[in-house]
Amino acid sequence: MSQSIQNKKSWSKWHERLHKRLKRDNSLLPYKSTLIVAVSGGQDSMALLKLIIDLQRLYDWQIEVWHGNHQWHNQSGKIEKELKSWCHNHLISFHSSKANKEAIPNEEKARNWRYQNLIMKAKLLSNNQNLSCTKILTGHTSTDRAETIIMNLARGSDLIGLSTLKEIRTLENDLELARPLLIFNRDETLGICKEFNLPIWIDPSNENLNLTRNKIRKEILPVLNSIYKGADSRIAYAASRLESYNEDQKFFAKIGIEFCKGEQANSLSRKKIITFPDSIRKIILSNWLKLIGIKKITSARIEEINNKISPRKPPGFIHLHGSFQISWNKEDIYISNKTI
Repeated sequence: MSQSIQNKKSWSKWHERLHKRLKRDNSLLPYKSTLIVAVSGGQDSMALLKLIIDLQRLYDWQIEVWHGNHQWHNQSGKIEKELKSWCHNHLISFHSSKANKEAIPNEEKARNWRYQNLIMKAKLLSNNQNLSCTKILTGHTSTDRAETIIMNLARGSDLIGLSTLKEIRTLENDLELARPLLIFNRDETLGICKEFNLPIWIDPSNENLNLTRNKIRKEILPVLNSIYKGADSRIAYAASRLESYNEDQKFFAKIGIEFCKGEQANSLSRKKIITFPDSIRKIILSNWLKLIGIKKITSARIEEINNKISPRKPPGFIHLHGSFQISWNKEDIYISNKTI
């Protein structure tokens, strides 16, 4: 087969869309960078891997595939073995990690385990093979983004939670997580797999409706898409707009936090913050708590704190996520950590 025919077969409207996105922002997946592609074997990650492999000739990337075997079902080993064989047949470096399934009993712990192992793999590649790995890629799509918004909205998340699944986020130092497929939805990743006859390994745990994300994917989003076709893509686009709005909000919140800074560490002046309108106070409180390191804070909890620090309300305290506690007296609002 001639090179021109081969190149034509390895190019499509999907390749063109991703190529245009990368040209608009060359920091997303820089030229000559080492990319660790997290591949489960499902349609999204296989579509991502195919596009990255085909675009490699234009960007001179070093591609490293990582697979996380959760050992949640009896097909886990088979998927890992067949995916490894596929990568080797395509001359792609393959790495995998096996989890202790008892140690990752839910979605959150499994996700944390994956990112911990991906970070370790990036460090090993950088140190042992001198590959300077600074990018980890996942196959998250706009559909995933829509699912996450629905989930966080139901939990009562604030604006930060609704502008989730960013295209790029820092994991550690100069190591970044990139999500190049946010410009595609799941119907499109399936189309990529069909067009290029890619193998797809179905994870049986994806059918478990006891898992929140699966229930949203299988039951809620199909209803929304049946009422308004393309609802998932529009919800995801709303998240993108909220992300821009959220960045602006954080900028002004930092100014407010600086103005209200108390004399003690991790404190705010209650007298100053109550001079702001309710909506501004809640923005300042939310961003301040996250800057301190409190990871989980709902809009309902922010509303409660804001109400209790209002003028003429008595001193008090509220337990927050983990070992943190927020307290206030007549003068100040401060955070304490019971483990320190």
